[in-house]
Amino acid sequence: MIPYGKHHIDDDDVNAVVDVLKNQFLTQGVKVPEFEQALCDFTQAQYSLVVNSATSALHLACLSLGVTAGDIVWTTPITFVASANSARLAGAQIDFVDINPITHNICADKLATKLALAKQENSLPKAIIVVHFAGLSCDMLTIAKLTKKYNVKIIEDACHALGGQYLGSMIGSCQYSDISVFSFHPVKSITTAEGGAVLTNSRVIIDKARLLAKHGVSRDIPATDPELNQAWCYQQTELGLNYRLSDLNAALGISQLKKLPDFVKRRRLQAQRYFEGLQSLPLQLPEFETLHQSAWHLYTIELLEHDRGEVYQQLIEAGIGVNVHYIPVHWQPYYQALGFQKGDFENAETYYRRTLSLPIFPTMTAKEQNKVIETLTRILS
Repeated sequence: MIPYGKHHIDDDDVNAVVDVLKNQFLTQGVKVPEFEQALCDFTQAQYSLVVNSATSALHLACLSLGVTAGDIVWTTPITFVASANSARLAGAQIDFVDINPITHNICADKLATKLALAKQENSLPKAIIVVHFAGLSCDMLTIAKLTKKYNVKIIEDACHALGGQYLGSMIGSCQYSDISVFSFHPVKSITTAEGGAVLTNSRVIIDKARLLAKHGVSRDIPATDPELNQAWCYQQTELGLNYRLSDLNAALGISQLKKLPDFVKRRRLQAQRYFEGLQSLPLQLPEFETLHQSAWHLYTIELLEHDRGEVYQQLIEAGIGVNVHYIPVHWQPYYQALGFQKGDFENAETYYRRTLSLPIFPTMTAKEQNKVIETLTRILS
């Protein structure tokens, strides 16, 4: 079976982890801050905090912006449920903005209309979580201009997009947002096995996130109680969580990050092969113009004439591990119980009913990709 996504681990990665096992602290050692600095160097964001998952990072992003009960957060219906769940875990209400049918990212026009209406109804969101779907950046310049006049904070869910670019800057630089979040799950651009990161250019935000990720406990805050003002003392000043990343994971991340440019180069070459091999089929493909901007976490197609279920089954039976990204979040039973219904976001639902994600990962061979193209061509011809 050719999987839709797959990590690549080499001897350098293994040796980096073994070195920590043999010679260093397993947690709270030097590798976590080293990985954080490497992410800052790569993205040009000023501050970075690595944590145990991207879901943790999204939760911290919401908490660090002060999202709480009574607030509203908007995101896209085409994403993994964690994007919306993070706001709910912070106590906020959630709503969605429909997608652009070409990019599959949040539609800036629909966002503008929804913001204007929310202003009239006194129901503006505190924050919006934009998702760089499949590795392609949202239209961040337009979104930043739209949200600024309403004082709406921006969180970039860039879990698909590490290694991609937007207007000449690396995704994650936070040039047009308050916070960016990355994922290091095994099928993402790089992996730490499990892990995530919060990036920002705000010292206030990163200090808040760092405190909350470590139980709300600090050794750096001066104590007013003399009995707590000793060398061994610490203070809990917030109700925090344990979202720390281990040095084992960080060591793997450091090693993987060195290979990221090559990983993205290979993904872009594979995306180009798909464009060339599938352009004559009855499909809607991604925009070719995005080839050198996207990180190509996913290569999604939309079937224009054929039954998606039948095509999916035939590809699986041929040993090709296609997938579907994503079931619209507002279709999930939890969100239906909050009042959302089928039909609420037409573009997202049309996209979902037609889409398949084809295999794309750095170590996919030309032979494997040719099999995907030839099999899909046979099925659709």
